[in-house]
Amino acid sequence: MTPNQKIWTLSRNELAAAVVSLGYPEEFADLLARQLGNPKAIDRMTSWLYQAHPGSVEMIVDEMLAICAEIEAWREKKESREAQYGINAWLNSDACRQGE
Repeated sequence: MTPNQKIWTLSRNELAAAVVSLGYPEEFADLLARQLGNPKAIDRMTSWLYQAHPGSVEMIVDEMLAICAEIEAWREKKESREAQYGINAWLNSDACRQGE
């Protein structure tokens, strides 16, 4: 098992413990972990579960969707910023100034 797999497994196991402690099946934790997709998101979900003590599956799924949406928004912002840097570099280049 690679170090990354160990980290992912540890995060998934902690999420499973939190989900089971709330009375839900461990398989639900597997679904959440797969949807969240990375250890940082899984750890964030685990922390929320311990702090919020949600009363329903719907609340848990809503939080999971919110975490996924925030991650996607961050990715889009990062891609946009990188594209803007590229455009600015081209606009400030000699090739652009000379009309090429």
